[in-house]
Amino acid sequence: MEPSPLELPADTVQRIVSQLRCHPTDERVALRLDEEDKLRHFREYFYIPKVQDLPPIDLSLVNKDENAIYFLGNSLGLQPKMVKTYLEEELDKWAKMGAYGHEVGKRPWITGDESITGLMTDIVGANEKEIALMNGLTVNLHLLLLSFFKPTPKRYKILLEAKAFPSDHYAVESQLQLHGLNVEKSMRIIKPREGEETLRMEDILEVIEKEGDSIAVILFSGVHFYTGQLFNIPAITKAGQAKGCFVGFDLAHAVGNVELHLHDWGVDFACWCSYKYLNSGAGGLAGAFVHEKHVHTIKPALVGWFGHELNTRFKMDNKLQLIPGANGFRISNPPILLVCSLHASLEIFNQATVKALRRKSILLTGYLEYMIKHYYNKDKAESKKPIVNIITPPHIEERGCQLTLTFSAPVKYVFQELEKRGVVCDKREPNGIRVAPVPLYNSFHDVYKFVSLLISILDAAETKNS
Repeated sequence: MEPSPLELPADTVQRIVSQLRCHPTDERVALRLDEEDKLRHFREYFYIPKVQDLPPIDLSLVNKDENAIYFLGNSLGLQPKMVKTYLEEELDKWAKMGAYGHEVGKRPWITGDESITGLMTDIVGANEKEIALMNGLTVNLHLLLLSFFKPTPKRYKILLEAKAFPSDHYAVESQLQLHGLNVEKSMRIIKPREGEETLRMEDILEVIEKEGDSIAVILFSGVHFYTGQLFNIPAITKAGQAKGCFVGFDLAHAVGNVELHLHDWGVDFACWCSYKYLNSGAGGLAGAFVHEKHVHTIKPALVGWFGHELNTRFKMDNKLQLIPGANGFRISNPPILLVCSLHASLEIFNQATVKALRRKSILLTGYLEYMIKHYYNKDKAESKKPIVNIITPPHIEERGCQLTLTFSAPVKYVFQELEKRGVVCDKREPNGIRVAPVPLYNSFHDVYKFVSLLISILDAAETKNS
């Protein structure tokens, strides 16, 4: 899906090892990688939590003044420092001029969402008119499915991956029920092969080819929340549309993480949240994409005031003049305080660029993988030595920044010991710990420190069980 960079992460590490004449696991390698990182100054644009402020911390194990190792940007991104400034601007405007704030300032409240949509175009690879910033992710998914899922007696299924994020699963289930369809017959779930964690592309394409005539909508994640697998969006889109299906994506874990070209790939529709890699804060303003090819054929099933053309919206004559495309799907006025926090983050992306961030991300995650495999290579594992498996695909074009790890040691123990030492990641059922080094604010030294802590925890677990 993406061309590999000229230098693979392992080769970069080896190059630096040669220059420094040191071991690959030497701390100096991480420090040199940080020196060479042209994006390292963006870390200063964010608040990094101090370990002393983290609830599970054991102060006897840490230096309380140190920064946490924050590897949970795949769940909630860190706060950009400009958020407070932008919020205060709007609160000040509200305090001083009340309703006049609807029409003045750099974020007039009536068009607050539109004032930042342009900053999203490069992140998702779409035209401004194909994007709407509104609601929460699952609300947007429902609105899109109401328009794109029009089942017929012959074409009535929705295809999705196994263990899709629960909210997507519930949304699909309820859409099927809304149409009076049998969920078991109409919800086509693709599972990995026996004994495998991730889906094979050939298996996805085979199901589409064989069953495509009965599938109305294909709905996949861009990046799977648990395994971290990045799906081949253009290939799935092309295969689905060749069989007459609409193809849409939940990009919650892909947006701000990998390069996206929704318009050029011809994706029919997509939605995403903004509080993970896009750092807009818990419950931040979500987004939706509707390809411009549908501008005259796909209409919103549910409409509201803010889907009405702005130039006649305030005539109040109750004669809807629907905005063509994605913006017609908007129902209510934009929540300006949520616009502020997203604005602060999108400006940083605009400066850094997704292309450069993705390049760093490949190296950052590759360095993490390199270090884990060096210490816990299955091939040379002793029978008693703890095992660390990476279930995320090894190919860089099949993953974003997240690696999901499983352990021979009890996962609950490993997770709690990491938390006590100021590592912020998460444990997800059934047995994974998700670790996401985010290129905007994580460093190579963060990775080095994480691996050092993981080794000491696993060594302690081994001693405990021997």
